[in-house]
Amino acid sequence: MADIAHRHLDSNGLRTHIAEAGSGPLVLLLHGFLNYSYSWRHQLRALADAGYHAVAPDLRGYGDTDRPDAVEEYTQLHLAGDVVGLLDALGERSAVVVGHDWGSMIAWTTALLRPDRVRGVVGLSVPYVPRGRQSLLSAMRSRFGDGYYMQYFQEAGRADRELARDVAATFRSVLYSGSASASEPWNPVVPTGGGWLDVLPDPGVLPPWLTESDLAAYVETFERTGFTGGLNWYRALDLSWELMAAWHDAPVTAPALFAYGAEDSFARYAAQLIEALPASVPDLRASLALPGCGHWVQQEKPEEVNRALLGFLNELG
Repeated sequence: MADIAHRHLDSNGLRTHIAEAGSGPLVLLLHGFLNYSYSWRHQLRALADAGYHAVAPDLRGYGDTDRPDAVEEYTQLHLAGDVVGLLDALGERSAVVVGHDWGSMIAWTTALLRPDRVRGVVGLSVPYVPRGRQSLLSAMRSRFGDGYYMQYFQEAGRADRELARDVAATFRSVLYSGSASASEPWNPVVPTGGGWLDVLPDPGVLPPWLTESDLAAYVETFERTGFTGGLNWYRALDLSWELMAAWHDAPVTAPALFAYGAEDSFARYAAQLIEALPASVPDLRASLALPGCGHWVQQEKPEEVNRALLGFLNELG
């Protein structure tokens, strides 16, 4: 079984930490919100053993990668630029780009903006959403009201402090509530005067797919880094929408795969977007609903995700 190595690269003006394994065609693995490169621990070795160079960076604002102070440096253009910068730093012309959650959004955006650098794109949990008439933040606020959690995240410092108050409890709540282990659907609306964690129960125990060692890795990392970097991705949503005007309603043309958890509460809210995916991603090879799986697909169902990834990669050749 391949070993996972760690190093830092200078890319796109950032000191970027990567975890990597194997050699061969490059596969980039982009994590989502409240995650970092560790979330791909089940994929790195599997891809390496199959003959690929698997690389999972800590993305801008996370882990051991630089965390710029200005919110304006966390737009989708910056994040997609970081992916291209990482390709350059690795000496690669192109890669298959795989993303989960927010990383999925970055993967879709990179494939949209730089199709010359993306051989294929895989989105996990979050489908591609073409730029519409209003920003994602505005659309969700219209649907759910000012209590929608993305709106709650906009106030500098507030969610940052809440999430950092008890990091272990934060991750028990977040990882449990978003998974298929949760007893109730995830509630995206923050109660008036309350916080985001008020609607995410802390079960006191871990779901079966998460070990105490896994939890300790998350806690150690986020106690050291804080949460502001990741929250800034949300705080740049409106600016990203403004800057992406030239790509309004544009399709992603790269060969693509989409997979999501059949028990993911987000998938229920995004059902229409998932159904519309073939129209906005014309070379979509498959859209897979994984039974018994919630939002954290590559951690909850690693064997199924690895099988889907390798099938897609083999099809690309």
